[in-house]
Amino acid sequence: MLDSALHLGHLHADDLDEFFAVLPRRYRRIRSLLDPRAESGAESLARLMLRTLGVDFEAQAEIAGVGRVDFLVNGWLIVECDSRAHHSDWAAQRRDRRRDQVAAARGYATFRPIAEDIFWDPAQVLAALRGLVGSLRRR
Repeated sequence: MLDSALHLGHLHADDLDEFFAVLPRRYRRIRSLLDPRAESGAESLARLMLRTLGVDFEAQAEIAGVGRVDFLVNGWLIVECDSRAHHSDWAAQRRDRRRDQVAAARGYATFRPIAEDIFWDPAQVLAALRGLVGSLRRR
């Protein structure tokens, strides 16, 4: 929620820094976990999953010929957190699949967990991410 407030401009980083400065020390490390680039709660949770895995990733990465993606993991795996808000109609789904094809032609793989699973079955999403990231290491 704090990521979203930062992203939407409802909360400024300086104000947040002041807020965390008065909290007990044990809570201050949470500040480093916040990222205003997150465009949804699902992205915030996915980012924390990627941190848990200890992989290299870039949030809101720009890929030539593909566009901006939610996350680029280890330079080859695109992670897009899909929700009903932006991916519910057929036209949006068609655009997404065609973009995935363009990305694949450039050597990228795409994983699209849905927001519902990120929120309600994070263990499954984390297992899928772990499997995907581990698959390249085994090759």
